[in-house]
Amino acid sequence: MSTFKKSSTNAAAAVSLSRRNLLVGSTGAIASVGLMGLAPLSIAAEEPKSALPEYASWKDENAVIVHSANTLETRRDAIASGVVTPSNHLYVRNNLPAPGNEIVADPDAWEVRIEGVNNPTTLTLGELKKIGIESVTAVLQCSGNGRQFFTHGPGGTQWGAGAAGCVVWTGVPLREVVAKLGGVKEGMEYITGTGGETLPAGLDPKTIMVERSIPTRALDQAILAWELNDEALPLTHGGPLRLVIPGYYGVNNVKYLKQVAFTETQTDAKIQASGYRIRDVGVKGAPDQPSMWEMPVKSWVTTPLEKAGSGRSMIHGVAFGGNNPLDKVEVSIDGGSNWLEARLLGPDMGRFAWRPFVLAVDLAPGEYRIVSRATDSEGNAQPQERTENERGYGNASWSDHGVSVTVS
Repeated sequence: MSTFKKSSTNAAAAVSLSRRNLLVGSTGAIASVGLMGLAPLSIAAEEPKSALPEYASWKDENAVIVHSANTLETRRDAIASGVVTPSNHLYVRNNLPAPGNEIVADPDAWEVRIEGVNNPTTLTLGELKKIGIESVTAVLQCSGNGRQFFTHGPGGTQWGAGAAGCVVWTGVPLREVVAKLGGVKEGMEYITGTGGETLPAGLDPKTIMVERSIPTRALDQAILAWELNDEALPLTHGGPLRLVIPGYYGVNNVKYLKQVAFTETQTDAKIQASGYRIRDVGVKGAPDQPSMWEMPVKSWVTTPLEKAGSGRSMIHGVAFGGNNPLDKVEVSIDGGSNWLEARLLGPDMGRFAWRPFVLAVDLAPGEYRIVSRATDSEGNAQPQERTENERGYGNASWSDHGVSVTVS
């Protein structure tokens, strides 16, 4: 037994997953800064800015932080220890204003164009539903999740840890659509999805449209989704149809999907050519820089957050392997000097899902810095430090995502 102040031991915790146990997929899985960077919660988490926007008025206002009309963050304590994030708690990130509700009035009539295959065509959502169906549980995470911990002041929403959730997507596997249309044409290297947002008049569409390209290696995991957590995909999250790439950052999961094209090169739309690129602070975005594609392994604590009573305490959090299965999670209550392996909770809902974890510890009165560190199936461990970059993307630092807790 390792000792911290008093003592620490691994322990199980009971978790109720009632409805979530019914979400079974067809592929065998159930189907996923304050001062010195030590603030347990963001300033935004303490002081919500405004009321819910109309298109997201159904969200639980006690579970989200409204940063702007296009950005809502899930409160850290609202993540808690659940496997599947309730839809009304799930964060929102829109690059453009959402279209009108009329596009979800008759979902089956929605049309999507498939290009770059041997038999290109336009299919309705109703027709897609006849090709195949699959459910996958996957983590949805904004590229900028954890941006608030960067000290150079990157622009964009100052996300804490809540621009992420784990949800169940249902739709048709893209590979099955492609097979029905004669396969991908020779020489196509990318899957390019185009969103159906209304673009402002008088602007070059390429400067503002949501169009993203990802490598064709993602074809086997891509689906065209029309359901979120067993219900029709709401407008708020890209309904009636969304391109979902499990294991990839949220920006690649194109909402209001109007076209999927297999292409030889990446799109020259600004959001791809220079946006969502990892580059040094002060450097402009360019096509030769790494793009925000696959997610890395990551974890963070969800409770306790600021205060706890002395004695037995259950430290909860969530962890995922990104594009790989999760292997293990370790927790430290002394800022990373000593580690204990946490217990994973609930069912394993597949490669792309997160796992809640718990560690039972006995805490004496005092100050604690609680951090978690996840490792994926390939042996990749969550890093201690973030990778500094201009836009504050891809922060998986276990140090940044820790919490400072006062025990009395």
